[in-house]
Amino acid sequence: MPYILGIETSCDETAAAVVARGGEVLSSVVASQVSTHGKYGGVVPELASREHLRAIVPVVREAMEEAHASWADLSAIAATAGPGLVGSLLVGLTFAKGVSVVRRLPLIGVNHLEGHIHAVVLDARRTGEAIETPALALVASGGHTHLFLWPGGEHYRLLGKTRDDAAGEAYDKVAKLLGFSYPGGPVLDRLAEYGDADAVALPMAKMKGNPLDFSFSGLKTAVLRWVQSKNMEEEIARRRELLRCNPRPSVEEWLRVTPRATLDVIAAFQRIVVEELLKRVERAAEETGARAVIIAGGVACNAGLRRAAHSGRLSCPAYFPTPHLSTDNAAMIAAAAWPRFERGEFDDLSLKAQANLALA
Repeated sequence: MPYILGIETSCDETAAAVVARGGEVLSSVVASQVSTHGKYGGVVPELASREHLRAIVPVVREAMEEAHASWADLSAIAATAGPGLVGSLLVGLTFAKGVSVVRRLPLIGVNHLEGHIHAVVLDARRTGEAIETPALALVASGGHTHLFLWPGGEHYRLLGKTRDDAAGEAYDKVAKLLGFSYPGGPVLDRLAEYGDADAVALPMAKMKGNPLDFSFSGLKTAVLRWVQSKNMEEEIARRRELLRCNPRPSVEEWLRVTPRATLDVIAAFQRIVVEELLKRVERAAEETGARAVIIAGGVACNAGLRRAAHSGRLSCPAYFPTPHLSTDNAAMIAAAAWPRFERGEFDDLSLKAQANLALA
């Protein structure tokens, strides 16, 4: 049975996984760097690269042991070639090249965005579902917000992308602005249910040009202006003190230092982000005749987005990955490499890490 070892180091998580026949996940190991970057409120590229160097060997070793696989069992090795932080990408890609040479394994470079799409395909395959094509694929994360039309196979057509902040990036910046921890998306998502989304008026994006493009910088600025109008220094200081004492507060602890007005603005912010994402998906579905919607990336974990997508507003079924496969992982990289392995399409040692590698 063909085994593919996947390597993912595009940003701040070092991941390795062994996947059989593109659909059976034998192991999936992720080493997070949240504790390293949390104090800065975002990813520091140089620190990310150093942490990848420390983690790559033990993470791969753990993935191989968990899969009960030897090097002789592998049929290929796949690694993320981009997009991402170039220093981080180089760690995983260089490691994969070394294994390819020493173990004489075919090398497959994978686009990180395609990996996220295949995370959903992987989950669907494991449950026996078939995602009908053409499908729309929305990849929303801390670094990306892209909307593709996927006719099937290896072809994608870019329909729209963010012109400024990615959706997940907007969550992180708003969370930092309000004094919450990094990453901000999970925290704001959990707190949003305690607020009234209609109590604070926040703007939708107004843009010229491609109506399927995204923009979240105006929304982020609107939250900043709201904060500046409320004299929130003491409130924010209490949350930062909580973080100093406890780097991972519970929802109950956050609620004790977060007044109702702040919960309302969090709920309003989440409502606008979800609406901005789904209204473009709705429009694209009508224009393309898509028969399914794939929503992938870290923001796919968002409970508000999942509820809205499954509320009946979309004209076709929406598919999400499981939480483990939503955030960066290597199982999705190995799964995306599988079709290329079947076609015998391999890369050589000239394969480069590309920070802005395009999918379409």
